[in-house]
Amino acid sequence: MERNVLLVCISVGFLGILAAALGFAAEAKRVKVSDVQLTSSETCKYPQSPALGLGFAAALAILMAQIIINTAAGCICCKKHPHPSSTNWTIAFVSFVVSWVTFIIAFLLLLTGAALNDQHGEEQMYFGNYCFVVKAGVFSGGSILSMASVCLGIIYYLTLLSDKNSQEPWGAAQPPPSNQASIALGQPQFPPPPQTTQQQPIFVPEDTYNRRQFS
Repeated sequence: MERNVLLVCISVGFLGILAAALGFAAEAKRVKVSDVQLTSSETCKYPQSPALGLGFAAALAILMAQIIINTAAGCICCKKHPHPSSTNWTIAFVSFVVSWVTFIIAFLLLLTGAALNDQHGEEQMYFGNYCFVVKAGVFSGGSILSMASVCLGIIYYLTLLSDKNSQEPWGAAQPPPSNQASIALGQPQFPPPPQTTQQQPIFVPEDTYNRRQFS
């Protein structure tokens, strides 16, 4: 796995875990019915709760994770794919769509829960007969959907990346190592054949031969 791909997956995974942890913490710190006091027949007194900051921080974390994963992978709907019926492309497309759906729901749940926990001090009763509190499970649902969105985003990113690599042309074969090339292209070397020396005849002039005879 390339370094950039690993860095994206680690960053997005960390933000997803952080969003889930903050969401569960907000669920534990939310204002409950037992925390609200009735100061009069029409007034509710709410305590100050850290669920507001925790919920907004969780929503911000999941938003950053979604931005990072979609910036790295890109929008699958904006790309032309040569084989839209391939298995990898189908998995990537389904993961992309479901990831966005779960992200939107998780983001809205976290923001809504945080905004509704902004009440502190004395507030008028809603419709004149009850004190409003955030229902149990709003932050928990946002946390679970945040993790689901991050996991599906990573699956979408890795599947799309593997499908892109599989569609690349094979290209030319890699050249063999230099030592193999030299062996394959080299010509056999044999020692040169021995050269035979032939003694050339020596021609003696005729008058020299006569002088040697009659001297």
